[in-house]
Amino acid sequence: MEILQTPSFKRKVNKLHREQRKVLEEAIRRIVNQPSMGQAKKGDLAGIRVHKFRMYNQLILLAYQYNGSQLTLVALGML
Repeated sequence: MEILQTPSFKRKVNKLHREQRKVLEEAIRRIVNQPSMGQAKKGDLAGIRVHKFRMYNQLILLAYQYNGSQLTLVALGML
């Protein structure tokens, strides 16, 4: 499976510490193994899925698109 990143996603990842990147990489591995695990969005965001996970007691949202053999990491947000 080909994994692509948007420029805004790359900027967010570059600001993370090494330990935080490890947690993020584990979340991405779970998505690769089961791409339909995220919540599908509706309306203008149709085609986008959001996976929620915890990173050191903080809720993180990872938005992605899955098109057959291609996974595009769109955004990373913190609540």
